[in-house]
Parts: sequence; C-alpha cells; structure tokens
Amino acid sequence: MIAARREDSRRQAAAAVVLIDRPDSFILDFMNILPRDFYDHNAEQVAPKMLGKWLVHRVDGIDRIGRIVEVEAYVGPHDLAAHSSKGRTARTEVMFGEPGHAYVYLIYGMYNCLNAVTGPGEHASAVLIRALEPVSGIEGATNGPGRLCRALSIDRSLNGHDLLGGVLYIARPEGRQTRFKVVAGPRVGVDYAGDWVHRPLRFTIEGNPFLSRR
Repeated sequence: MIAARREDSRRQAAAAVVLIDRPDSFILDFMNILPRDFYDHNAEQVAPKMLGKWLVHRVDGIDRIGRIVEVEAYVGPHDLAAHSSKGRTARTEVMFGEPGHAYVYLIYGMYNCLNAVTGPGEHASAVLIRALEPVSGIEGATNGPGRLCRALSIDRSLNGHDLLGGVLYIARPEGRQTRFKVVAGPRVGVDYAGDWVHRPLRFTIEGNPFLSRR
C-alpha cells in the first residue's frame, strides 16, 4: 500500500514537470512578455537574467518555444568583441536604437544569430542567445546560435523586430520554475578582441545538456 502511494507521488511529480516543460495553450496565454525596462540596462546585467526565460517565435500559428540556457553579453562600443565597436553602420544600426528589439545578423554567409538589444538608446549593447532547451514546437538542434535560429525559423527578416510584440518575444513563464546555478566564463570565438578575450561575459545554466559548449 505504501509502495503504491509512493509510485502515485512519483507519477504526479513527473506530470508536474511535463506540465511546466511542455506547456499547453492555456499556459502560453498567460506567459509574461518581458517589458521594455527589463532590457534597459547594461548587457552584462541583463544577460544572466535572461537565463531560464522562454524565447517564443510564432510561425504559422504555432508557437516554437525554447528555454534560454546560454547567452553572451556584448557591452557596447568599447567592447572590442561587439559589432558596435566598429561604429554605427547599416548592419549595427539596430544596436544603437531602443532596447528590447531583435538584432539578427548572418555569420559565415549562412547562419543567423539572434540578439536582444539592451541599454539606453545609443548604448549599443546586446545579448546574444547561444543555446535553448526545447520546450514546445521545436524540431532540430538548438545548442548553438545558428542552430537555434534555424530550429525556430528566425532570420534577418526579423532584424529590428520589437520583442514586446506577439510574434517573436522573450517571456517569463508562469508557475514555479526550476532553480539553477549561473556560471560565468569567457565568450566563444572572440580571440580577436584583445583584453576582452577573457572577460567572463558568457553566462550558462550549470550542467544543462543543451549548452553549445560544456
């Protein structure tokens, strides 16, 4: 009898986890889209707070959702790894604008990368989303900035998109969230950035299996 009750408890706990990780339309209706002032701070402050939030892209009426597990902060024109360090150009114009907009660019001529613009206007800082843990509606790998954009159908047509809208946005899901430890370390692929190479501006959820690099 006791064993049966324990088994029932385990099943209920598993069901609760599934409910959080695989949301139905009811839960999606009550997600809290992050407000403008969430982004209106330096990228180094915003980046770790984005971990655990949900990135959502609505495609043909279907929400593709991933939990953010890895990000990198690019803190402004003085950051030699930031695109804005090269000045204000057609490519980086979005970075110099209002916080809470998408900055999407192409690397190697084939991979899209998604950033959230942060800081006051013309601060030119952003947070790169590097990896997601799939939650709902996603097919394909999400452990890397190019891979997650492909899995969520994010491309440069979304460059400059307002992240407070209902198509592409970052949200704080309702309900109790799993606690996690944030780990900071050097960013990936910025060997050209002089003294900025070793700055601990990459933030990850410790031990998450969907990180781009362990």
